[in-house]
Amino acid sequence: MTIEINNLHKQFGKNEVLKGVDLTIDKGNIYAVLGPNGSGKTTLIKSILGMVIPDKGKISVLNESIKKNWKYRKKIDYLPQIANFPPNIKVKELIGMIKDLRNSSSEEEELIDLFGLEPFLNKKLSTLSGGTKQKVNIVLTFMFDSPLIILDEPTTGLDPKALISLKELIQKEKTNGKTVLITSHIMQFVEEVADEIVYLLEGEIYFKGSIEKLLEQTEQANFEHAIAAITTGSHA
Repeated sequence: MTIEINNLHKQFGKNEVLKGVDLTIDKGNIYAVLGPNGSGKTTLIKSILGMVIPDKGKISVLNESIKKNWKYRKKIDYLPQIANFPPNIKVKELIGMIKDLRNSSSEEEELIDLFGLEPFLNKKLSTLSGGTKQKVNIVLTFMFDSPLIILDEPTTGLDPKALISLKELIQKEKTNGKTVLITSHIMQFVEEVADEIVYLLEGEIYFKGSIEKLLEQTEQANFEHAIAAITTGSHA
């Protein structure tokens, strides 16, 4: 398995954000982590990445405990929801900088071509639109060959053509045996790419399974209504 989480707790002040989360993420599948705002999604993702230290519980990534172990992060490609790039450097300079930092082989040319970024390589990041910055963000994420990919709201600002390219890219990585973890508010995108849904509500996992299982459990005809039914508890 790629990720194993046992009894994960996290509290910020009096706010208990994660309440004993147990979760197994198997190798080679695409998982969508869903839930309303404040459900604990971001805290869960950041705990896996080592950006948030849990109060209690264990996390293993690729069969290694992450506690006091930063090296596991080299095996993760992460697309943050908001990428804060240095404004005054050019796109090609940023790509070179990230390659130097990662110090591992990369394949960016095909991705640059896929997302039509060639005309923007010599432009400063401050001059780019939000959608073009997101394409740069995607290239930086996918140009390395890591077994685990975490995508936080990857569709933000993308035009229809880029969205199709992203979906194809995610499926290609799955075919290559990689594990993909996605958070998204776009239910149609989730329905098209995800093998499994992990639904968080008030710091607990409320549902884990396939979309078919979710439809059956909620007795709903489509995915969006099934998610709404979980959120309101009307499937109980």
